[in-house]
Amino acid sequence: MNAIVTRKGNLVQDPPFVQWLLTSPKAALFWLPFRLWLGWQWIDASMHKINNPAWVQTGDAVKGFWTNAIAIPETGRPPITFDWYRALLQFLLDAQAYVWMSKLIAFGEMIIGVALILGLFTGIAAFFGAFLNWNFMMAGTASSNPVLFTIAVGLILAWKVSGAIGLDRFVLPVVGTPWDGKVANSAALSPSTAPSGAD
Repeated sequence: MNAIVTRKGNLVQDPPFVQWLLTSPKAALFWLPFRLWLGWQWIDASMHKINNPAWVQTGDAVKGFWTNAIAIPETGRPPITFDWYRALLQFLLDAQAYVWMSKLIAFGEMIIGVALILGLFTGIAAFFGAFLNWNFMMAGTASSNPVLFTIAVGLILAWKVSGAIGLDRFVLPVVGTPWDGKVANSAALSPSTAPSGAD
């Protein structure tokens, strides 16, 4: 039961729909199209990068992006709102981190996309996808990032069931969770309780 007890002794529970959305095996059918769509977006984005030498050889694509992001125009608003993030990108530029970071981004996007489509460690894959979206937005690029970020957050919150129609159905009960210190025994992802059509 997802509930907390306040200092006055009142029991505060999650709304039934939220409980269903985040923990019911049947909710896996709800999350499936979002997961597949998000996975394809990452694979599609990575393919444009993996086939581009500016991403996987020189890193010039990331260097140019960071250089434009940290620029402060004479008039109007700069792309980056927070000075600490601008300083971070300047540090990475000075360290020439774009050479290896560009490869990490390009191939990382592919790994995220494949993991989401397969439903393998869905919550972890969605977390890293959301982290990339967050960084793109922090650097002043909106594009589709807010939508992708929102869907990723949903998949993260529903990590127990968002990959149940996928490999998580079999993998998560075996590997368990790092915070319980033992092999998971999740009824939500066991084959006997997974949604029909999950095979």
